[in-house]
Amino acid sequence: MSIVEDPLLCGFRAAMRRLASSVAIVAARGEAGPVGIAATSITSLTMDPPSILVCVNRASSLHACLAIDAPLSINLLSRDQVEVSAAFGGGVQNPQRFEVGLWGNGEYRLPMLKDAQANLCCVVDRLVEYGTHTIVIAQVESVACCNAVNPLIYQDGVYL
Repeated sequence: MSIVEDPLLCGFRAAMRRLASSVAIVAARGEAGPVGIAATSITSLTMDPPSILVCVNRASSLHACLAIDAPLSINLLSRDQVEVSAAFGGGVQNPQRFEVGLWGNGEYRLPMLKDAQANLCCVVDRLVEYGTHTIVIAQVESVACCNAVNPLIYQDGVYL
């Protein structure tokens, strides 16, 4: 018996594969240690207050760490950090993911990728459940940027 896929879902998936996105690692402190995921559904939200929006799958390991006032780090990857993205995209389990790349502790003892394009220390302000994901709105408390602008971009299942 063959499975017939919904044409709308097939079209939507095809359209979204054409959307190029930068890659980030969203990390938190879990009960058993650091937890992190690779994410492409991240965008700035407002400048006043400085805030960011990230969509987190409710089946992900990070989801259990999400709560109002919980700290998060968002680490924007550079083009030479494909292996970090792959590890956090499911290739390696938590907390061994943090053995890939050069990690340190930032504010709130959050995991921070030392050679990322940028690091943002955030605190969760709002959580909105929608479908399979939770939309996380977080206020940015501090930022560190490297000098070079060389982001890791993901599109159509490959890194650009």
